[in-house]
Amino acid sequence: MSILFFDLDGTLIDSAIGITRCVAYALEKSGEPVPPEHELRRWIGPPLRDSFGPLLKDDEKTEAAVAFYRERFETDGWAEHTVYDGIQTVIETLVQRGHRLAVVTAKNDGHARKIIEHLPFGHHFEMISGASLDGRISYKSQLIQIAMESMKVTANDCVMIGDRHMDIDGARHHQMTSVGVLWGFGGHEELSRANADHIIEKPEQLLALFQ
Repeated sequence: MSILFFDLDGTLIDSAIGITRCVAYALEKSGEPVPPEHELRRWIGPPLRDSFGPLLKDDEKTEAAVAFYRERFETDGWAEHTVYDGIQTVIETLVQRGHRLAVVTAKNDGHARKIIEHLPFGHHFEMISGASLDGRISYKSQLIQIAMESMKVTANDCVMIGDRHMDIDGARHHQMTSVGVLWGFGGHEELSRANADHIIEKPEQLLALFQ
């Protein structure tokens, strides 16, 4: 049995539309020009303040942008996603095999729970570790630590599964096995550079890794 920590955006769901629309909304409300969509996709994965901060270069403006983002996400953005093909079957099979599952995401905890609760397989996740609203807890190393403490497990028993280097970096911080997935937003070069222990192309390959 393994304890499997799943990232949310880019791993369980394709949330690009919701996130990029919310970023665009926040920038518009902030009086900033809106970059092309392919540039907005870089907001998927990191904590919001890490993305808005370098652009706005002002703490108050950054906090206002984060608030604008959440305003639209709360009403519309949280539902603007699709589940990746094959994920539901994989999750259900892993649970049947006796693995324990959790979601570990830099999305704020309330929004993450709202999404997971509406997924047809969301009840299979034993716990959800999401970021705090004030940004104090937002990095994968912190979120993984919270998940381990909540589930009373050690890093040796756990695997972090995600699509971005932040997921792999968080796992490596705890000397934890990591799996990089290519159906999300990171890509092979990013995951290789982060030294993911495994890199897979399709959700079904998780079943070969975790019997």
